[in-house]
Amino acid sequence: MSPAVLVAVGIVLPPLLYVFYTSVDGSALSVASFGEVLTSKLFGRALGTTLVVAASASAISLLLGFIVALHLARQSPRRRTALTVLVLLPLWTSVLVKCFAFTIILGREGIINSALSWAFNAKIELPFVFNRMGLLIGLTNFLIPFVVLPVLASLLAIDGAIYRAASIMGAKSARIFWTVTIPMSLPGLFAALLSTFVMSLGAFVVPALLGGSQDQMLSNLVDFYNRQVLAWPKASAVSVVLFGMALIFAAPLALWRRRKL
Repeated sequence: MSPAVLVAVGIVLPPLLYVFYTSVDGSALSVASFGEVLTSKLFGRALGTTLVVAASASAISLLLGFIVALHLARQSPRRRTALTVLVLLPLWTSVLVKCFAFTIILGREGIINSALSWAFNAKIELPFVFNRMGLLIGLTNFLIPFVVLPVLASLLAIDGAIYRAASIMGAKSARIFWTVTIPMSLPGLFAALLSTFVMSLGAFVVPALLGGSQDQMLSNLVDFYNRQVLAWPKASAVSVVLFGMALIFAAPLALWRRRKL
């Protein structure tokens, strides 16, 4: 994998170093931008929104993804393969296209509200989009495949003899689930939780298109400083902070994988 890693580093490292360079105001090596950003109310609000949305989207995706992975684990190999393709199908479509599709499905005049209006013979305009709900729906749709795959791998690694032994000892289905399935699938759950949380931290397209004005995250704040205020040192400072947060939360996953190896 060394050639691929070198190519990736060569592509990513130069712009990343330039962002660091801009965040300290170039050769001036000033941290004034960090001070102004970290003490602003706008940054504090965006930081809180980012953490809350990332945690909520990760938790919802973990719950729904675990249910899907558990169903796949109980299927025959051929059927499991076909169903896994359906799980991966959303990844074949651009997140931008999916966000515009959600505005059509979830909008006040969208498919869901139109169907409800027809069913109840009344004008129904439930706010499913351009708010926190729309943001979470879009992020969950994007993250679920990244939960299903690691959790499914953990579930398939459980020896069937353990289930038979628990059943012979008199354990019912519910107890087997809580004492065997959940503990032995924790590696996949842990990896999925951290991966989805880190990806949610840097989400930009989904909050920009499906979120409301109160749901702007740190990535949207970078866009605000970069395109509207034209304060590139501040935009770079927010980017560096966001990059540091991603590293902090990704470190436990990297350490756990290293121990497993």
